[in-house]
Amino acid sequence: MPIQTRRSQDGQTQIIKIEGRFDFSTHQAFRDAYEHGGKDICRYVVDLSDATYLDSSALGMLLLLRDHAGGDNASIVIENCNNDVRKILTISNFEQLFTIR
Repeated sequence: MPIQTRRSQDGQTQIIKIEGRFDFSTHQAFRDAYEHGGKDICRYVVDLSDATYLDSSALGMLLLLRDHAGGDNASIVIENCNNDVRKILTISNFEQLFTIR
């Protein structure tokens, strides 16, 4: 399965792990991953350690997550990016919108 979700031990962080290609084909699964997390979720972590590819539709999906999570007040971390994915995020100025580590 290309997208797996789990909650942190405190129940307030939704962890979304992407495997393989992060593109339009994962749109519905990614959306389900954060929309069905519950009302008590206040932080999100997008784990890209197993992501091999990211395109412009994935960037759009991350922006939709940001809107869902509260826009400028959202607490979203994108972590474990490979060099190619990190370069795309940097070129797109996503470091201004998300915490990337």
